[in-house]
Amino acid sequence: MTIQELDERWVMQTYPRAPVEFVRGEGARLWDSEGREYLDFLTGISVCSVGHCHPAVVEAIREQAGRLIHVSNLFYAAPGAELARRLCESSLGGRAFLCNSGTEANEAMIKLARKHAHRRGVDEPEIVVMEGGFHGRTMGSLSATPGLSGNESFAPYLPGFRAVPRDDPAALRDAVGEGTAAVMLEPIQGETGVWPLSDETILAAREACDAAGALLLFDEIQTGMGRTGSLWAYEQLPARPDVITSAKALGGGLPVGACVTTPGTSAVLEVGDHGSTFAAGPLVAGAALAALGVIDDPELLRSVREQGGRLSEALRETPGVSGVRGRGLMIGVELDDGISAPDARDRLLELGLVVNAIGATTLRLLPPLTVTGAEVDEAAALIRRALG
Repeated sequence: MTIQELDERWVMQTYPRAPVEFVRGEGARLWDSEGREYLDFLTGISVCSVGHCHPAVVEAIREQAGRLIHVSNLFYAAPGAELARRLCESSLGGRAFLCNSGTEANEAMIKLARKHAHRRGVDEPEIVVMEGGFHGRTMGSLSATPGLSGNESFAPYLPGFRAVPRDDPAALRDAVGEGTAAVMLEPIQGETGVWPLSDETILAAREACDAAGALLLFDEIQTGMGRTGSLWAYEQLPARPDVITSAKALGGGLPVGACVTTPGTSAVLEVGDHGSTFAAGPLVAGAALAALGVIDDPELLRSVREQGGRLSEALRETPGVSGVRGRGLMIGVELDDGISAPDARDRLLELGLVVNAIGATTLRLLPPLTVTGAEVDEAAALIRRALG
């Protein structure tokens, strides 16, 4: 029985898979079961951001697996506590709740925002979210995702979310009031086509939250961990959030998430308010510490900005490309009318380049942060060839 037949028989069919079985990865390269080599400019949707099987991550996993894989959160274990310290000191300076995924991190952030609002006397707190945003697929994070919460198959959704247009500062200000618990946004919306929010929108969110006593929440699950050329995307923006979430690249390939607070919001969640069986496990925390050590490096972050600029410039000069959006190595490529993004994605896979198609007209590129100039040029040449 082939892998495709096994999958179709035994795995719930919730993913449309390309007809390729990857069996090995190293750096920016993948190899399939037939020995074909690919340049990976998707990296597990920004998960393997230090490249596949980075030696520091592999060694951290190997060493920790031989010593202690898991221990309950009813006891202390150093890797998780050290990871929390590193995350907080590199960002908002408060405390971190560690979990297993981005959607779980967002669930923690939603609970924190609601409890914070109740503490200041809001009986029915509301969280303002952006159209075009994506925050996860559990019921809370799904309810916060306007594009998915219209699917009646999973109704009723969690109440208490109010959607406003993606980049409309006036509409955002109007939506925030006494009953607002928080404004929750992605600095760059990734899943709907790589749409950076304007500085005006970010400032409007901060000012509206301050006026209402609400919290500003940044979902940095895709934009964080160096993807935009700074460790956190908010470092390049005109406002600082009260809470951020991280996941994807944080584990170097292993599943981990984090909800990180400022000192002022660090004590909102208390004993018994939240939990997770596997969260902060030594094995995953050790891998995350290794990945964070690779990424939190000024030279690497400078290279992300440089290689992102190099790739964006090459794409803008490519026939068939009508626009390029993003920051650092988080890039959305808008194609000319009449060019199908799914068809281009499939053609690129045949040529040996892994990318993602979002909708009918957009390609999403998320290369490893360790990508070289030669690899950027190789990818740009393949895209020119595919768009022909």
